[in-house]
This record gives sequence, structure tokens and C-alpha cells, in this order.
Amino acid sequence: MKGAMVPLQEIKRIVSIDILRGLAILGIFLVNMPSFHSPLLYIDGAERWSGGWDGILYRFSDIVAQASFYPLFAFLFGFGAIILAVRSEEKGISFPLLYMKRLSFLLILGCIHAFFIWHGDILINYAVFGFALLFFYKMKGRNLILLGSVCYVLPFAILGSLFLIMGTFDKEGMAITTDSAMMKQSLEVYQSGTFTELMGQRALDWYMVNNPFNAIILFLSIFPFFLMGAGVAKQGFLQNPTQYKRQLKAISFVSLLLGMSIKMLPYVTVYHFGTIFVQDYLGGPLLTIFYITAITLLAERAGASRLLHPLSYIGRMSMSNYLFQSIVCTGIFYSYGLGLYGSVSYATGFVFLIALFCLQILLSLLWMGLYEYGPVEYIWRFFTYGKKPVMRR
Repeated sequence: MKGAMVPLQEIKRIVSIDILRGLAILGIFLVNMPSFHSPLLYIDGAERWSGGWDGILYRFSDIVAQASFYPLFAFLFGFGAIILAVRSEEKGISFPLLYMKRLSFLLILGCIHAFFIWHGDILINYAVFGFALLFFYKMKGRNLILLGSVCYVLPFAILGSLFLIMGTFDKEGMAITTDSAMMKQSLEVYQSGTFTELMGQRALDWYMVNNPFNAIILFLSIFPFFLMGAGVAKQGFLQNPTQYKRQLKAISFVSLLLGMSIKMLPYVTVYHFGTIFVQDYLGGPLLTIFYITAITLLAERAGASRLLHPLSYIGRMSMSNYLFQSIVCTGIFYSYGLGLYGSVSYATGFVFLIALFCLQILLSLLWMGLYEYGPVEYIWRFFTYGKKPVMRR
């Protein structure tokens, strides 16, 4: 029912949500791959990979994936929180307590991931910001969607307009520059550094993204999607897509049209910080909305559902697959592996990404045929509930 939490039996397994999780893992991998093998944090990717297949594939990923899949993951995070709240209420368990235990494990896992595996972790932010959701999850669905939308659109529309105006008057000041010293240090450490040196570089790289100033931007770009995902779960839009088919189609069309127009902005106008900011923070989420609505509608069609179904295997063990990508890629590109960091072209990394993701689909299919949960999901569930789940099918 609208405005109320959907009964558990209606949301136990929504195929479109599993597919969306799998798509999010693919999209995040597209965005992460150049950072796995190159010092993207300190260079301008468009300048580094400007020609040939490198340029084509970089721009493809920048338009269809950059800043679109972290919001999708955040949306699904909020959606999942409401599902957990429903299950908790039905079992007579305190949702806040259960949710805090769940977030605590996520925070521990994120710290291990960020400082021992790869600096580009998203789990720490999701865990920390997730605690704030406890103050809002009881709100009505429509209010959650409205609050999330306003909290996102208002600050980024203001900032985007400001940066575009600044770029009009000072193009050089808004140009994207390369930090040569940090780029060189990053190359040296990840190519041939000791594990201790790698840990220091990971911590530095993590802080460059997650320092106090950036933390405000990160919160404003992630938490509103928690609210929107929670609101959509309460309203039942994705659980009952046939009931909202006309609205979903309209939203899908408009979000695709506007999203693609804004995402192409830096490549059809002037390439500087202002247009890139608008591309990411306004165009990216519009494509997120398109992916959500389009996948929900396609999952209702038998042919399209069969085609997309392999993504659901990835989605059902999304945390395991997310960490698997980091472990494999850093194991190949970092000094304790093959030491290929900085020597791989964008096209080569892209081909490797597709191959590894296909392998993940196969491994996930085989694993889910035997077990109820992915390996990390099993431990996470054990930590949350305090008792061993039934693992084998």
C-alpha cells in the first residue's frame, strides 16, 4: 500500500533489485578500473586517454557510468534498510539495534578494504552515513522521497550554477590540472613499494578524497539517495511496477534525455571544472533514475528478464563481488603482484574488466547454485544476527 511499508512476503525476492545491484557492481567497476591501474586521482583522465580506443572507451565510461552508480548503490542501500525494517518488525526484533550491528560490520569491513586493499573504498562512507538514516526511516514514503530530492538538488544546483559562472569568467582558473609530484609518488609506491609504503599511500589517497571538506560533499551526494531509496521501498513503486507502469515510463524517458544531455556537456561545450561538476552531480543522478526505472520495467518482460538475469547472480552477492574486484585488481597491478600499475592503457584495462566481470557472473552462478549467501554476506549476516545462518541450499 502507498505510504506504508510493504509486507514481507511481497518483497522477499525482487528480481529487478538483484539485477540493479549487479548492474551497480558493473558500473562501479567501470569507474574504479582506471584508478586500479593508474594514478587517476592526480591526473586528468580525458587528457591522459585522449585518442584512439583509449579516448573512445574513456568517454563512454565517463558518460554512462561516472557518478551514476554510486548513487544507485546508495539508493539500493536505503531500499534494503526498509526491507530489513519490515523483517525486523515481523520478527519482533529491534530494527535500530539490528541495523547498527549491520553498519558496524560494514564499517570494519570498509576500514580493512580502504587501508589494506584499495583506497577507493565506498563502504566506510555508507556505514557512517547510514547511521543518520535511523532518524528518518519512520517517515512516510512520499516525505522521504521529497526530502531526499530537495537535499540533493538544492545544494548541487546552486554549486553547479556557481561553478559554471566562474568558468565563464575564468576558464584557466577552472581548468583541470595534474599534480605531478603526487602522480610520481603514487606511481613509484604502487609499482615497486613495500607493503608498508603501500599502506601509507592508501591512507594518503583515501584522505585526499575523504578529508573534512570533501566529507560534506560526499554526505550530500550519498545520504539523499538513502532517503529516496527508503521512500521508494515504502511506496512500493518497484515492488508493483505494473501499477505504476505509465509513470515509470515517463520518468525513464525524461531522465535519460536530460541525463545524457548533461553528461555530454564537457565534450560539446567547454571542458573545465564547472562543466565536469554539473556533468557528475546533476547528469549522473539523472542517469541513475533512468537505470532504476528502465531495469524495473524491463524485468517485467520475459525476454529482457532472461537477458538481464545473469546480473542478478552478481547482485545477490554484491559485497563479495565488490571486494573480489579490488583484491584481484590490486593483486595484478600493485607491487606485491605483477607491478603493472601505470603501464596499462585504458583500453587494456577495459577489456580486462569485461573478462573479469564475465568470470564473476560464472562464479556467482556456480556459488549461488550451492549456497544461500555469498561468503562475505554470510559473515555479515552472522555478525548481525549473532547466529549461524543456513548456508547450503
